[in-house]
Amino acid sequence: MKFTKMHGLGNDFVVIDGINQAVDLSPEQLRFIANRRLGVGCDQVLLVEQPQTPDADFRYRIFNADGNEVEQCGNGARAFARFVRDEGLADKAHTRVETAAGLIELTLEADDQVTVDMGTPKLMPDEIPLKMDARATNYRLEVEDEVIEFGAVSMGNPHMVLRVDNVQTAPVTELGPRLEADAHFPARVNVGFMEVVDRERIRLRVYERGVGETLACGTGACAAVVAGQIQGLLDRRVAVDLPGGRLMISWQGEGTPVIMTGPATRVFEGTINI
Repeated sequence: MKFTKMHGLGNDFVVIDGINQAVDLSPEQLRFIANRRLGVGCDQVLLVEQPQTPDADFRYRIFNADGNEVEQCGNGARAFARFVRDEGLADKAHTRVETAAGLIELTLEADDQVTVDMGTPKLMPDEIPLKMDARATNYRLEVEDEVIEFGAVSMGNPHMVLRVDNVQTAPVTELGPRLEADAHFPARVNVGFMEVVDRERIRLRVYERGVGETLACGTGACAAVVAGQIQGLLDRRVAVDLPGGRLMISWQGEGTPVIMTGPATRVFEGTINI
């Protein structure tokens, strides 16, 4: 099977053309491909397919390193946009892509940056999904006798956003896995640790469900900016500094889509026997 290794700010992917070759991967095979010692190694496997709806150019499927399919991946969307252009699958700068979370729109910019219309964030608990009685700006959760305050947003996948004083010393690896599997999130959750530098800049680390901490998380960056705006901490255009680099996130408020701009890098091509 042919594949391409790509990354978006260090969040790395194995991208597979499912249009020009037959692809039917089991969870075991996906875990093998994602394994950094035995396979290719990646945070997510991305699959390019023919669309199932007439108003989309492609179908975009995302599988985490644990073999589970998920709804959305923002860094992967940028890699997807560059892949379909580089492979000659698309000959235009603007494409509409079908995901499990709905349609997203991808635009290749002149400087090789990729802008993604990530769609309108969902804020109601039942849409996230989050088992809370009512929507709140800050939710509270007791974890092992400690009360955690957080914002909650769905960007097609569920996110909780915790504000911290210093992202470098935040307990990402300790608290992340406990919160990811908390029963209040029936679909599990991505956990963001956000340090507000000023109203136009944040620092962010994300513990992704089914993966662990990654160098960058596009949907996590979007969710953090939305949560920060709702809490009155951030302006409408924010620089998000992740361990792998910077994303620019814009959101004009409730009922409008989140716009993300950042790079996508092609690393190498290969074939693998699965």
